[in-house]
Amino acid sequence: MPNSFPAPTPFRPNAAQLAAAQDVTIPDVSGPGLRVLFCGINPGLWSGATGHHFARPGNRFWPALHRSGFTSRLLRPDEQDELPALGLGITNVVARASAKADELTRVELKEGGAALVERVDRLRPRALAVLGIGAYRTAFGHPRAAIGRQPEGLGGTEVWVLPNPSGLNAHYSLDALATEFRALREAVDRLD
Repeated sequence: MPNSFPAPTPFRPNAAQLAAAQDVTIPDVSGPGLRVLFCGINPGLWSGATGHHFARPGNRFWPALHRSGFTSRLLRPDEQDELPALGLGITNVVARASAKADELTRVELKEGGAALVERVDRLRPRALAVLGIGAYRTAFGHPRAAIGRQPEGLGGTEVWVLPNPSGLNAHYSLDALATEFRALREAVDRLD
């Protein structure tokens, strides 16, 4: 399979629109009966400007989702509303958009983790997949957590930590990301 990325959303923000997206929040993509609730660290400026999760060109969330078998075709960020029908949702640890995740404070991440626990308790997905090991470690107070299924769930929800799909995360290739996403999909398939 070629290393193709989804076509950019129809709206391509300019520099002024990206700057104006600082601290914007975008709605979660969710619904009842979720198999997996994917949780980003926080929206980037492209997401804030477009209103679509993982919208920045070069973000590998959508290709990893497809290559792992969660979707039958490569979705674009502006097609995110198709996810709940597939039993998938998207949220963030911290709601506000920023240029980089390292702009977030430890307090924001911890408060975001507490709010995420409440969200999971309300939505009750089969699995929560936090996309970023550092954010998970801080938000949940598990400094030694590793990528993969976590020993402690949230109620009846399994908790997984997957690599951050940002193009800035050079530690993981698209193939390696898809492998981690596939492990989650296969585990959730066994729960069905």
